[in-house]
Amino acid sequence: MTDLPTAGRFEGRAHLLPVRVYYEDTDFTGLVYHANYVRFFERGRSDFLRAVGVGHSVLLEEAEPLAFVVSELNIKYLKPARIDDALVVRTLYEAVKGARLIIRQTVERAGEVLCRAEVTAVCIHLDGRPRRPTRALVEKVTPWLASAGDGD
Repeated sequence: MTDLPTAGRFEGRAHLLPVRVYYEDTDFTGLVYHANYVRFFERGRSDFLRAVGVGHSVLLEEAEPLAFVVSELNIKYLKPARIDDALVVRTLYEAVKGARLIIRQTVERAGEVLCRAEVTAVCIHLDGRPRRPTRALVEKVTPWLASAGDGD
């Protein structure tokens, strides 16, 4: 056993990240506060990249550092999650188009989709200008893209 946090696992092209709902994630009704789904999605995208060998800290240490910003986020809330729920963030990187990464995500409980998101993330220079991802980043992500995968 290790004390290191998990970066999740892959099931086909989908990256699965288990998350637990804590008291801090809920609002006064006892349901997960809507903004916290955005945090769960962020963890899923980050741990997908970490699992394929693209750590954010490594990207910042490159000769030409890069980072990501979310330029578009479309969320559909379907059912609530509650304190102590064991959830799974399912992340699918769909495409790399220029500086943009297109990503589909869901938050699920026991296989039931509670929330879904369509995300466009943009690679940027540290001064905020868009830039194409590095060849190394594209090579590490490409095997997981829809065009390279098994359709989910």
